[in-house]
Amino acid sequence: MPDTRTISAYEDDMNDAVREAAALLASGEIVAVPTETVYGLAADAFNPEAVAKVFAAKERPDFDPLIVHIAAYRELAEVAEMPEELESVVKSLAGAFWPGPLTILLPKSAKVPDLVTSGLPTVAVRQSANVIFRAIGRALGRPIAAPSANRFGRISPTSASAVEKELGGRIPLIVDGGACNQGIESTIISIELGETRPLIRVLRAGPVTKEELQKFGKVVIEKRKADAPDAPGQLAHHYAPETPLLMFDKPSDFKPEPDKRYGLISYRGDEKAGYLHLHEWELVEELSPGSGKLQEAAIRLFYVMRMMDEEGLDAIVVEPVSEVGLGVAIMDRLRKASVKGG
Repeated sequence: MPDTRTISAYEDDMNDAVREAAALLASGEIVAVPTETVYGLAADAFNPEAVAKVFAAKERPDFDPLIVHIAAYRELAEVAEMPEELESVVKSLAGAFWPGPLTILLPKSAKVPDLVTSGLPTVAVRQSANVIFRAIGRALGRPIAAPSANRFGRISPTSASAVEKELGGRIPLIVDGGACNQGIESTIISIELGETRPLIRVLRAGPVTKEELQKFGKVVIEKRKADAPDAPGQLAHHYAPETPLLMFDKPSDFKPEPDKRYGLISYRGDEKAGYLHLHEWELVEELSPGSGKLQEAAIRLFYVMRMMDEEGLDAIVVEPVSEVGLGVAIMDRLRKASVKGG
């Protein structure tokens, strides 16, 4: 097991951190790096031996494909074969949401190793908005394969300290770029030609919402849970704490067992939601205290889940949020993290 170092990429330290991370990646190593969504575990996307280290460190099954990150739109041609009929809509989507938390599924280039795409003919591509991540990509000069920097199935990390808890002793370096400002993983879409407008299938809900995508085509949110996914983020059970996470259709469905310690994740601490006075909770944490802002809830979601997971509770109960806008992505993560598995 390697010793894991954490280096700062704040302000004056950024250039040194970028150079060190890029040098490690160029040598075939893996590095945890910040993005705007969650921290990623990066490898040179064109180096299958390095990509294999990502799967090993995460204990990730090889049937679950990775996202490939490019530093600029012009690099898309290196990793994907653009269908002529989709070029216009892809350019429009990239112009609106790149750099940013949107991942697009496209036919893969022969340069992308099969291990990255789990043998599938498609590759998931995005351009991160995080300036540190993009700088590392430019310094490396090659696309970066980077799933979330956590053990497979566990809570995604939104800080360098969370990465250390997940992968300390398994990777050589963590680049500390501060807390992620989106907090949940990117939206993943595929695109097809429709009768009158492009058909956009949302394969994983995320910060780019259905409402935003509707400007570019007809949007369908895929509900299928896949044991053999055709894109990242499709498995039925994921993002889970070690403590059982319970979510109910209505508050009265919660039946506490005697002598068990329960914590509550509340959306905004509103008594009208029906959970606060349902039980003598050991701990209550709010995703968006008082205000009920979905963006704040999304940013705090994995942080609060991880904090509750470290409290030694017997179970964590979570209030659902409204499935509008970002609420769709939040509920997707909660369903996959719950012991019901969706």
